[in-house]
Amino acid sequence: MTRDIIDINDFIILVEEAKVNVATIDSCYFEEPLIAVAFYGSGNVDLKVKYGDKQKDFNHTKGLALSFFANDKVEFVHTVSSSKPLECLVIATSIKALDKLPNEEGELFGEMLDQLVNPSDHYVEGPSFIMTPEMQTIVDSLFNIQYQGKTKMMFFRSQITTLLSHFFGQLASLQTDNLRIQERKKLNQAKEILLQNIDNPPSLNEISKQIGLNTFKLKKDFKAYFGVPVFKYLQNERLTLAHKLIRNQDATVQEAAWHVGYESLSSFSNAFEKKFGYRPSQIK
Repeated sequence: MTRDIIDINDFIILVEEAKVNVATIDSCYFEEPLIAVAFYGSGNVDLKVKYGDKQKDFNHTKGLALSFFANDKVEFVHTVSSSKPLECLVIATSIKALDKLPNEEGELFGEMLDQLVNPSDHYVEGPSFIMTPEMQTIVDSLFNIQYQGKTKMMFFRSQITTLLSHFFGQLASLQTDNLRIQERKKLNQAKEILLQNIDNPPSLNEISKQIGLNTFKLKKDFKAYFGVPVFKYLQNERLTLAHKLIRNQDATVQEAAWHVGYESLSSFSNAFEKKFGYRPSQIK
C-alpha cells in the first residue's frame, strides 16, 4: 500500500494505491479543512465516510469523481481486497488558498462548488459523477507513469491540470443540462397558463412572476423552445380552437371569436384568413 502527497500550485495531491491478497482496511484523515475532488481508478474499492454519528457508504467507486469538503473530524475508510484494489487520486486545496490559485481556478471553485466553499458540516458532499472516458484515461495514465525524475513530475503536473479542467468542464455541462430541465418546466408552465386563460391571458410580466423567470428570458427561451414568440403561440392556439368550434358547429363565428378572446369580429376574421387561407364564414 502506497500513499504519496505532492504539492502543485497550492494544490495538495494525494495518490493512494493498494493491491492486497487479504481484505484490508485503509483509513485516513485530513489534518486541515480541505475542498477536494477524488478520482477513483479501476479498482472499484468500497468507501465509507464517517463523521460524528453520520456515515456515507460508496459501494461502487469505479470511475467515480467525487467532490467534497472535509475537516479533521472526517474519517475516510477504504475496504481493499484482492478483487477490489485501491486506486484513488485526490486533488485538494484549503479555502484560504482559493484566492492564490493560478488561472482563476479559485473562482471556479467558488462559482461551481459553492456548498463546499461555504460548508455547513464537518463533511459536505458536492457534485459527483462517473468520469468521462477522457478523464478515466488520464487517471489510468497517472497510476501507470513510465517516466522518471523531473520528466515524471512534469507529466504528472500537466495531467493533473488537464484532469481538473475536464472535471469542471463536465460539471458545467451537467449543471447546464439540469438548468435546461428546470427552465423547460417553467416554459411548459407558461404554456399551460396561456392555454388555461386563452380568452383573457395574463401579461408577460404576470406570467414571469408566476413561473419565476424574468420577462427577457421568458420571451427569448419560449421562442427557442416552442418555435414562435409567446403571443404568436397564443394566437395560433386561439385560432385553432375557434376553427374547431365552428367546424363542429359548437359555436357561430361570432361566438367562437368571443370564446377565444377576440372582441373585434373583423380582426378575428383577418387573423383567421391569414392563418388558414380562408374566412371563418367559409367553413362548412
